[in-house]
Amino acid sequence: MAKPTSNGNAGVKGAEKAPAEVLVSTGKASLPETLDERYALVCDRIAAAAKKAGRSASDIILVAVTKYAEPEQIRHLLQLGHRDFGENRAQVLVQHAAIVEEYMARRRMLPSTRTSGLDNEGSLFDSRLMTSVSKPSDGSVNKNKPQGSASVNASGPAAGAANPVRWHMIGHLQRNKAKKVVEFVRLVHSVDSLRIAEELQAIAMKRDQPIEVLLQVNASGEESKHGLPLPSVVPVAEQIATMIGLRIRGLMTMAPYSDNPEEARPSFERTRELFEEMRGMKLTDAPFNILSMGMSGDYEVAISEGANVVRVGTNIFGENAAADRPAEAPEEDEGT
Repeated sequence: MAKPTSNGNAGVKGAEKAPAEVLVSTGKASLPETLDERYALVCDRIAAAAKKAGRSASDIILVAVTKYAEPEQIRHLLQLGHRDFGENRAQVLVQHAAIVEEYMARRRMLPSTRTSGLDNEGSLFDSRLMTSVSKPSDGSVNKNKPQGSASVNASGPAAGAANPVRWHMIGHLQRNKAKKVVEFVRLVHSVDSLRIAEELQAIAMKRDQPIEVLLQVNASGEESKHGLPLPSVVPVAEQIATMIGLRIRGLMTMAPYSDNPEEARPSFERTRELFEEMRGMKLTDAPFNILSMGMSGDYEVAISEGANVVRVGTNIFGENAAADRPAEAPEEDEGT
């Protein structure tokens, strides 16, 4: 298993000495004690899972989910060089994005020695596909680390200060909050109805800028989960494909919760099979190449089933009940 190094995990002091044996209890699982160690361990496990599946770690985007994160933890992860963050609640996403924007603005006042390669050619987020993201001058990629994680040639806290942060909306998106969220996000993972697609289409047309989306699939059939039932995904995708303001980039799913990661495999397998079928359909000109599957408890299984985006929160930030936020108010129009 690859070990994080000073040029592989920017600024992770002592990352090579972060033994998995140094653990604290979280009530559900045991995690390394510090954020640096937890982050390094997740990156290492992604690299090991990718290698086992015959892939490169640089094929995987690690989205750090900030649901339980404190502001200082987000700033610290930025300082380490991480640039992909996700949130499942619109209001909290806006708050966290403001924190990040303020931090990055301060960092831009310091000299930077590198660019990150986040939107380099070959990335899932090639900047040539989105006019809102500029291409960095350095196209280098560290193939031993996930995309969005700490990158090569970083130097000190200013490293990467001018590099773009990518926010991912990973939770259910209410129509009355879509306009605000779109101002901050690079990718909406959770399009689960024509109504939210139509809302995003209207926003995109007013902004004169396309919005990249994933279709959320309810592959497990659980009534408690949002997402399109498997049989309806293709018909809905065909209708969304006619909306010129939206670009369907792939699929997202959440597996049933279980203490056994292997119980997630059937949901991931069904979603991957659908993803492969739809990729061959070439619904739009946009690349259909993003498969977002796997969270803290099952991301390694997801990678083995083809995921190239994993959403990890607790295993990076730890469990922090005080940081959990109350549920958002429902839409004024309760219809879906």
